[in-house]
Amino acid sequence: MSEHKKQFETEAIRTQMERSQYLEHSAPMYLTSSFVFEDAEDMRASFAEEKDRNIYSRYANPNSSEFIDKVCKMEGAESGFAFASGMAAVFSTLAALLDSGDHIISSKSIFGSTHSLFTQFFPKWNIGTSYFDANDLDSIEALITPKTKIIYAESPTNPGVDVLDLEALGNIAKKHGLIFIIDNCFASPYLQQPIKFGADLVIHSGTKLMDGQGRVLAGITVGSHELVDKVYRFSRITGPALSPFNAWVLSKSLETLAIRVDRHCANALELANYLEKHDKVEWVKYPFLKSHPQYEIAKKQMKAGGCVVAFEVKGGLEEGRRFFNSIKLLSLSANLGDSRSIVTHPASTTHSKLTKEEREAVGISDGTVRVSVGLEHIQDIIADIEQALG
Repeated sequence: MSEHKKQFETEAIRTQMERSQYLEHSAPMYLTSSFVFEDAEDMRASFAEEKDRNIYSRYANPNSSEFIDKVCKMEGAESGFAFASGMAAVFSTLAALLDSGDHIISSKSIFGSTHSLFTQFFPKWNIGTSYFDANDLDSIEALITPKTKIIYAESPTNPGVDVLDLEALGNIAKKHGLIFIIDNCFASPYLQQPIKFGADLVIHSGTKLMDGQGRVLAGITVGSHELVDKVYRFSRITGPALSPFNAWVLSKSLETLAIRVDRHCANALELANYLEKHDKVEWVKYPFLKSHPQYEIAKKQMKAGGCVVAFEVKGGLEEGRRFFNSIKLLSLSANLGDSRSIVTHPASTTHSKLTKEEREAVGISDGTVRVSVGLEHIQDIIADIEQALG
Protein backbone atom coordinates (compact mmCIF):
# COMPACT_ATOMS: atom_id res chain seq x y z
CA MET A 1 0.00 0.00 0.00
CA SER A 2 1.41 3.41 -0.98
CA GLU A 3 2.01 5.96 1.77
CA HIS A 4 -0.75 8.53 2.15
CA LYS A 5 0.34 11.92 0.77
CA LYS A 6 -0.62 14.69 3.15
CA GLN A 7 -2.49 17.71 1.79
CA PHE A 8 -1.14 21.29 1.68
CA GLU A 9 -2.92 22.48 4.83
CA THR A 10 -1.73 19.47 6.84
CA GLU A 11 1.90 19.90 5.77
CA ALA A 12 1.71 23.59 6.69
CA ILE A 13 0.59 22.74 10.20
CA ARG A 14 2.41 19.47 10.92
CA THR A 15 5.86 20.16 9.45
CA GLN A 16 7.84 20.92 12.61
CA MET A 17 11.32 20.59 14.02
CA GLU A 18 12.09 17.61 16.25
CA ARG A 19 10.75 18.04 19.78
CA SER A 20 13.20 18.74 22.56
CA GLN A 21 13.45 16.79 25.81
CA TYR A 22 10.56 18.93 27.11
CA LEU A 23 8.11 17.45 24.53
CA GLU A 24 6.60 20.80 23.65
CA HIS A 25 3.57 20.81 21.33
CA SER A 26 4.38 24.18 19.72
CA ALA A 27 7.91 24.68 18.39
CA PRO A 28 10.02 26.90 20.68
CA MET A 29 12.17 29.88 19.65
CA TYR A 30 15.90 29.33 19.50
CA LEU A 31 17.14 32.86 20.19
CA THR A 32 20.81 32.02 20.08
CA SER A 33 23.56 33.34 17.88
CA SER A 34 25.68 30.19 18.12
CA PHE A 35 25.73 26.54 19.16
CA VAL A 36 28.21 24.57 21.28
CA PHE A 37 30.26 21.50 20.40
CA GLU A 38 30.86 18.31 22.35
CA ASP A 39 34.63 18.38 21.83
CA ALA A 40 37.38 19.48 19.47
CA GLU A 41 36.65 16.71 16.95
CA ASP A 42 32.94 17.58 16.87
CA MET A 43 33.85 21.21 16.18
CA ARG A 44 36.32 20.29 13.43
CA ALA A 45 33.94 17.87 11.73
CA SER A 46 31.08 20.37 11.88
CA PHE A 47 33.06 23.14 10.20
CA ALA A 48 34.35 20.65 7.64
CA GLU A 49 30.68 19.90 6.81
CA GLU A 50 31.13 16.24 7.68
CA LYS A 51 28.19 16.68 10.04
CA ASP A 52 24.80 18.24 9.30
CA ARG A 53 24.26 20.35 12.40
CA ASN A 54 23.74 23.91 13.60
CA ILE A 55 26.92 25.95 14.02
CA TYR A 56 25.98 29.61 13.87
CA SER A 57 22.60 31.27 13.21
CA ARG A 58 23.99 33.15 10.21
CA TYR A 59 24.33 29.72 8.58
CA ALA A 60 21.27 27.92 9.98
CA ASN A 61 19.00 27.88 13.03
CA PRO A 62 16.26 25.40 14.05
CA ASN A 63 13.58 28.06 13.53
CA SER A 64 14.74 29.12 10.08
CA SER A 65 15.18 25.45 9.13
CA GLU A 66 11.59 24.69 10.10
CA PHE A 67 10.33 27.65 8.06
CA ILE A 68 12.40 26.54 5.05
CA ASP A 69 11.17 22.94 5.35
CA LYS A 70 7.56 24.10 5.28
CA VAL A 71 8.01 26.29 2.22
CA CYS A 72 9.94 23.54 0.38
CA LYS A 73 7.06 21.13 0.93
CA MET A 74 4.54 23.75 -0.18
CA GLU A 75 6.47 24.60 -3.36
CA GLY A 76 7.67 21.08 -4.18
CA ALA A 77 11.30 22.21 -3.81
CA GLU A 78 14.40 20.26 -2.79
CA SER A 79 16.09 22.91 -0.68
CA GLY A 80 15.95 26.54 0.41
CA PHE A 81 17.50 29.43 2.30
CA ALA A 82 15.70 32.13 4.31
CA PHE A 83 16.61 35.82 4.30
CA ALA A 84 16.07 38.97 6.33
CA SER A 85 13.83 40.51 3.62
CA GLY A 86 12.38 39.80 0.19
CA MET A 87 14.93 42.04 -1.52
CA ALA A 88 17.75 40.27 0.35
CA ALA A 89 16.45 37.07 -1.23
CA VAL A 90 16.31 38.63 -4.71
CA PHE A 91 19.79 40.18 -4.53
CA SER A 92 21.54 37.26 -2.84
CA THR A 93 20.02 34.69 -5.20
CA LEU A 94 21.05 36.56 -8.31
CA ALA A 95 24.46 37.61 -6.96
CA ALA A 96 25.25 34.01 -6.05
CA LEU A 97 24.54 32.79 -9.58
CA LEU A 98 25.90 35.61 -11.75
CA ASP A 99 29.43 36.53 -12.79
CA SER A 100 30.75 39.74 -14.30
CA GLY A 101 29.71 39.82 -17.95
CA ASP A 102 26.57 37.73 -17.47
CA HIS A 103 23.17 38.76 -18.78
CA ILE A 104 19.62 38.58 -17.35
CA ILE A 105 16.37 38.55 -19.31
CA SER A 106 13.57 39.93 -17.18
CA SER A 107 9.94 40.85 -17.51
CA LYS A 108 9.43 44.63 -17.61
CA SER A 109 6.74 44.24 -14.95
CA ILE A 110 8.74 43.75 -11.78
CA PHE A 111 8.93 45.35 -8.34
CA GLY A 112 10.52 48.81 -8.37
CA SER A 113 13.44 47.84 -6.12
CA THR A 114 14.25 44.84 -8.33
CA HIS A 115 14.23 47.14 -11.35
CA SER A 116 16.61 49.50 -9.53
CA LEU A 117 18.90 46.56 -8.74
CA PHE A 118 19.02 45.62 -12.43
CA THR A 119 19.53 49.16 -13.75
CA GLN A 120 21.58 50.93 -11.05
CA PHE A 121 23.72 48.33 -9.30
CA PHE A 122 24.28 45.29 -11.52
CA PRO A 123 25.77 47.42 -14.33
CA LYS A 124 28.57 48.37 -11.89
CA TRP A 125 29.58 44.70 -11.97
CA ASN A 126 29.14 44.42 -15.74
CA ILE A 127 25.88 42.46 -15.46
CA GLY A 128 23.36 43.47 -18.11
CA THR A 129 19.58 43.14 -18.27
CA SER A 130 17.21 43.02 -21.23
CA TYR A 131 13.47 43.41 -20.68
CA PHE A 132 10.54 41.69 -22.37
CA ASP A 133 6.88 42.63 -22.30
CA ALA A 134 4.85 40.38 -20.01
CA ASN A 135 2.30 40.03 -22.82
CA ASP A 136 4.86 39.19 -25.52
CA LEU A 137 6.79 36.06 -24.57
CA ASP A 138 7.57 35.45 -28.26
CA SER A 139 10.10 38.29 -28.07
CA ILE A 140 12.26 36.54 -25.45
CA GLU A 141 14.35 34.30 -27.70
CA ALA A 142 15.58 37.29 -29.73
CA LEU A 143 17.00 38.75 -26.50
CA ILE A 144 19.08 35.69 -25.62
CA THR A 145 22.85 36.10 -26.05
CA PRO A 146 25.79 33.77 -25.31
CA LYS A 147 26.11 35.62 -21.97
CA THR A 148 22.49 35.12 -20.92
CA LYS A 149 22.24 33.03 -17.75
CA ILE A 150 18.85 33.78 -16.14
CA ILE A 151 15.22 34.39 -17.08
CA TYR A 152 13.53 36.30 -14.26
CA ALA A 153 9.86 37.20 -13.82
CA GLU A 154 7.01 37.82 -11.39
CA SER A 155 3.56 36.34 -11.87
CA PRO A 156 1.17 37.89 -11.07
CA THR A 157 3.13 41.09 -11.60
CA ASN A 158 3.49 44.05 -9.26
CA PRO A 159 1.38 46.18 -9.42
CA GLY A 160 -0.49 45.50 -12.65
CA VAL A 161 -1.40 41.85 -11.85
CA ASP A 162 -0.49 40.62 -15.32
CA VAL A 163 -0.14 36.84 -15.50
CA LEU A 164 2.75 35.22 -17.37
CA ASP A 165 2.55 31.74 -18.88
CA LEU A 166 5.00 29.93 -16.60
CA GLU A 167 5.03 26.77 -18.67
CA ALA A 168 5.98 28.73 -21.80
CA LEU A 169 8.75 30.52 -19.90
CA GLY A 170 9.97 27.23 -18.48
CA ASN A 171 10.15 25.70 -21.95
CA ILE A 172 12.20 28.63 -23.28
CA ALA A 173 14.61 28.41 -20.35
CA LYS A 174 15.02 24.65 -20.76
CA LYS A 175 15.56 24.93 -24.52
CA HIS A 176 18.42 27.41 -24.04
CA GLY A 177 19.90 26.01 -20.83
CA LEU A 178 18.97 29.06 -18.74
CA ILE A 179 18.10 29.31 -15.04
CA PHE A 180 14.42 30.18 -14.65
CA ILE A 181 13.57 32.19 -11.52
CA ILE A 182 10.07 33.26 -10.48
CA ASP A 183 9.04 35.72 -7.78
CA ASN A 184 5.90 34.00 -6.48
CA CYS A 185 5.10 36.48 -3.74
CA PHE A 186 1.74 37.73 -5.11
CA ALA A 187 0.37 34.19 -5.41
CA SER A 188 1.94 32.45 -2.40
CA PRO A 189 2.72 28.71 -2.63
CA TYR A 190 -0.90 27.97 -1.76
CA LEU A 191 -2.18 29.39 -5.06
CA GLN A 192 0.71 28.56 -7.40
CA GLN A 193 3.78 26.31 -7.49
CA PRO A 194 6.05 27.53 -10.32
CA ILE A 195 8.40 24.52 -10.06
CA LYS A 196 5.59 22.42 -11.56
CA PHE A 197 5.84 24.61 -14.66
CA GLY A 198 9.62 24.53 -15.03
CA ALA A 199 10.99 27.09 -12.58
CA ASP A 200 14.41 26.26 -11.14
CA LEU A 201 14.13 28.68 -8.21
CA VAL A 202 11.18 30.40 -6.54
CA ILE A 203 11.54 33.57 -4.47
CA HIS A 204 9.12 35.00 -1.92
CA SER A 205 8.92 38.10 0.18
CA GLY A 206 7.73 36.42 3.36
CA THR A 207 6.74 39.91 4.53
CA LYS A 208 3.58 39.63 2.44
CA LEU A 209 1.03 36.79 2.48
CA MET A 210 3.31 34.35 4.31
CA ASP A 211 3.30 36.54 7.42
CA GLY A 212 -0.09 37.97 6.57
CA GLN A 213 -0.29 40.44 9.43
CA GLY A 214 2.35 43.05 8.63
CA ARG A 215 4.65 42.10 11.50
CA VAL A 216 8.01 40.96 10.16
CA LEU A 217 10.36 41.30 7.20
CA ALA A 218 11.53 38.09 5.53
CA GLY A 219 12.48 36.47 2.25
CA ILE A 220 13.07 32.94 1.04
CA THR A 221 14.45 31.19 -2.04
CA VAL A 222 13.65 27.54 -2.72
CA GLY A 223 14.43 25.18 -5.60
CA SER A 224 16.98 22.61 -6.67
CA HIS A 225 19.71 21.44 -4.27
CA GLU A 226 22.42 22.43 -6.75
CA LEU A 227 21.34 26.04 -7.17
CA VAL A 228 20.27 26.62 -3.57
CA ASP A 229 23.67 25.38 -2.39
CA LYS A 230 25.29 28.22 -4.36
CA VAL A 231 22.84 30.69 -2.82
CA TYR A 232 23.54 29.26 0.64
CA ARG A 233 27.33 29.54 0.29
CA PHE A 234 27.10 33.14 -0.90
CA SER A 235 24.68 34.05 1.89
CA ARG A 236 26.64 32.22 4.58
CA ILE A 237 29.52 34.61 3.89
CA THR A 238 27.59 37.83 3.18
CA GLY A 239 25.16 37.49 6.10
CA PRO A 240 21.58 38.28 4.98
CA ALA A 241 20.08 35.46 7.09
CA LEU A 242 16.59 35.57 8.59
CA SER A 243 16.42 36.11 12.35
CA PRO A 244 15.22 33.14 14.48
CA PHE A 245 12.39 35.23 15.93
CA ASN A 246 11.02 36.22 12.52
CA ALA A 247 11.40 32.62 11.33
CA TRP A 248 9.33 31.43 14.31
CA VAL A 249 6.61 34.01 13.54
CA LEU A 250 6.51 32.98 9.88
CA SER A 251 6.41 29.27 10.61
CA LYS A 252 3.36 29.83 12.82
CA SER A 253 1.81 32.09 10.17
CA LEU A 254 2.11 29.41 7.50
CA GLU A 255 -0.21 27.21 9.54
CA THR A 256 -3.08 29.53 8.59
CA LEU A 257 -1.90 30.49 5.08
CA ALA A 258 -4.50 28.44 3.21
CA ILE A 259 -7.52 29.60 5.17
CA ARG A 260 -6.35 33.23 5.08
CA VAL A 261 -5.63 33.24 1.36
CA ASP A 262 -9.02 31.68 0.60
CA ARG A 263 -10.67 34.67 2.31
CA HIS A 264 -8.31 37.17 0.65
CA CYS A 265 -9.20 35.76 -2.78
CA ALA A 266 -12.95 35.67 -2.16
CA ASN A 267 -12.91 39.31 -1.00
CA ALA A 268 -10.66 40.41 -3.88
CA LEU A 269 -12.84 38.81 -6.54
CA GLU A 270 -15.97 40.44 -5.10
CA LEU A 271 -14.25 43.83 -5.00
CA ALA A 272 -13.01 43.42 -8.58
CA ASN A 273 -16.54 42.60 -9.77
CA TYR A 274 -17.88 45.68 -7.96
CA LEU A 275 -15.21 47.99 -9.43
CA GLU A 276 -15.76 46.67 -12.94
CA LYS A 277 -19.30 48.05 -12.86
CA HIS A 278 -18.40 51.44 -11.31
CA ASP A 279 -18.80 54.48 -13.58
CA LYS A 280 -15.82 56.28 -12.00
CA VAL A 281 -13.37 53.46 -12.71
CA GLU A 282 -11.53 53.38 -16.05
CA TRP A 283 -10.41 49.75 -15.90
CA VAL A 284 -9.95 46.88 -13.45
CA LYS A 285 -7.46 44.00 -13.52
CA TYR A 286 -7.68 40.88 -11.39
CA PRO A 287 -6.44 37.45 -12.59
CA PHE A 288 -9.76 35.65 -12.00
CA LEU A 289 -11.93 38.29 -13.68
CA LYS A 290 -13.04 36.93 -17.05
CA SER A 291 -12.08 40.29 -18.57
CA HIS A 292 -8.43 39.81 -17.56
CA PRO A 293 -6.29 39.33 -20.70
CA GLN A 294 -4.62 36.23 -19.24
CA TYR A 295 -7.69 34.80 -17.50
CA GLU A 296 -7.29 31.34 -19.07
CA ILE A 297 -3.59 31.16 -18.16
CA ALA A 298 -4.39 32.24 -14.61
CA LYS A 299 -7.01 29.49 -14.32
CA LYS A 300 -4.46 26.95 -15.60
CA GLN A 301 -1.67 27.73 -13.15
CA MET A 302 -3.36 29.35 -10.13
CA LYS A 303 -5.89 28.02 -7.63
CA ALA A 304 -7.45 31.49 -7.23
CA GLY A 305 -6.63 35.07 -8.17
CA GLY A 306 -4.72 36.35 -5.14
CA CYS A 307 -5.25 39.36 -2.89
CA VAL A 308 -4.29 42.24 -5.23
CA VAL A 309 -6.71 44.20 -7.42
CA ALA A 310 -5.45 46.98 -9.70
CA PHE A 311 -7.67 49.69 -11.15
CA GLU A 312 -7.57 53.24 -12.50
CA VAL A 313 -9.67 56.09 -11.23
CA LYS A 314 -11.18 58.24 -13.97
CA GLY A 315 -9.92 61.82 -13.94
CA GLY A 316 -6.18 61.21 -13.77
CA LEU A 317 -3.83 62.39 -11.06
CA GLU A 318 -6.17 64.89 -9.37
CA GLU A 319 -9.03 62.41 -8.98
CA GLY A 320 -6.55 59.78 -7.87
CA ARG A 321 -5.21 62.11 -5.16
CA ARG A 322 -8.76 62.94 -4.05
CA PHE A 323 -9.54 59.19 -3.86
CA PHE A 324 -6.54 58.47 -1.61
CA ASN A 325 -7.27 61.44 0.63
CA SER A 326 -10.87 60.26 1.04
CA ILE A 327 -10.03 56.73 2.22
CA LYS A 328 -11.11 56.19 5.85
CA LEU A 329 -11.04 52.48 6.73
CA LEU A 330 -8.37 51.07 4.43
CA SER A 331 -4.71 51.79 5.16
CA LEU A 332 -2.48 53.95 2.99
CA SER A 333 0.67 51.86 2.93
CA ALA A 334 3.19 50.28 0.57
CA ASN A 335 2.83 46.76 1.99
CA LEU A 336 0.50 44.01 0.74
CA GLY A 337 -0.79 40.62 1.82
CA ASP A 338 -1.82 42.00 5.23
CA SER A 339 -4.96 41.05 7.16
CA ARG A 340 -5.85 44.75 6.84
CA SER A 341 -6.77 46.08 3.40
CA ILE A 342 -4.23 48.50 1.94
CA VAL A 343 -4.43 51.00 -0.92
CA THR A 344 -1.22 52.07 -2.64
CA HIS A 345 -0.39 54.62 -5.35
CA PRO A 346 2.43 52.79 -7.22
CA ALA A 347 3.50 55.78 -9.33
CA SER A 348 4.49 57.78 -6.25
CA THR A 349 5.60 54.92 -3.95
CA THR A 350 6.65 51.39 -4.91
CA HIS A 351 7.52 52.29 -8.53
CA SER A 352 8.49 55.94 -8.09
CA LYS A 353 12.12 55.20 -9.08
CA LEU A 354 10.95 54.28 -12.59
CA THR A 355 10.58 57.08 -15.13
CA LYS A 356 7.08 58.00 -16.27
CA GLU A 357 7.82 56.28 -19.60
CA GLU A 358 8.99 53.12 -17.84
CA ARG A 359 5.87 53.07 -15.68
CA GLU A 360 3.57 53.55 -18.63
CA ALA A 361 5.36 50.76 -20.51
CA VAL A 362 4.25 48.31 -17.81
CA GLY A 363 0.76 49.73 -17.44
CA ILE A 364 1.27 51.97 -14.39
CA SER A 365 -0.56 55.25 -15.02
CA ASP A 366 -0.67 58.23 -12.65
CA GLY A 367 -4.17 57.11 -11.68
CA THR A 368 -3.38 53.44 -11.05
CA VAL A 369 -4.49 52.17 -7.64
CA ARG A 370 -3.27 48.90 -6.11
CA VAL A 371 -5.55 47.40 -3.49
CA SER A 372 -4.28 44.60 -1.29
CA VAL A 373 -7.61 43.19 -0.20
CA GLY A 374 -7.58 42.11 3.42
CA LEU A 375 -9.73 39.99 5.70
CA GLU A 376 -12.26 42.59 6.84
CA HIS A 377 -15.88 42.02 5.87
CA ILE A 378 -16.14 42.65 2.15
CA GLN A 379 -19.10 45.02 2.53
CA ASP A 380 -16.99 47.29 4.75
CA ILE A 381 -14.12 47.25 2.23
CA ILE A 382 -16.48 48.13 -0.63
CA ALA A 383 -18.25 50.83 1.41
CA ASP A 384 -14.95 52.64 2.06
CA ILE A 385 -13.88 52.50 -1.57
CA GLU A 386 -17.34 53.57 -2.71
CA GLN A 387 -17.34 56.68 -0.53
CA ALA A 388 -13.77 57.50 -1.60
CA LEU A 389 -14.73 57.27 -5.27
CA GLY A 390 -17.52 59.74 -4.49
